[in-house]
Amino acid sequence: MGGPTVEQRRADIASEQGGDSFVGRRYHVEKTRFWGYVRRPRQSWDKAKLVMIKEDKKRQPDRLSENGPDGQRYGFDNNYEYRLKGYFTGSDSYDPNSNQFLPTFMLTGYEVVNRNPGWLFRPDDRYDPYRITLYPR
Repeated sequence: MGGPTVEQRRADIASEQGGDSFVGRRYHVEKTRFWGYVRRPRQSWDKAKLVMIKEDKKRQPDRLSENGPDGQRYGFDNNYEYRLKGYFTGSDSYDPNSNQFLPTFMLTGYEVVNRNPGWLFRPDDRYDPYRITLYPR
């Protein structure tokens, strides 16, 4: 997946602005409905949670047709990094296609931080669009 050195990633995370926002990384796997990983600023990615997004207040960034043209369909933003506004609802949602109960995050706003941040958990991460391959460890 490419990206920075481990040392650079640690420095980038340490310099993140705090506050009431979260950091999110879109993780799209075909046919699943989870959104991606969410963590607090300045926390390492191994503390991130794979989440379902609740869109009652704001639609997720890639809420597009799954059959649209390249770059204009659901999941186009795989691996984008976002600053997210919102909160964990305290409940879990079921993703039937991955057979997981995942924390629910109520999205209230977002902005793109990086369209190509590289690896997520480790420099040797491998992305497969058809199966879950990225886990905190």
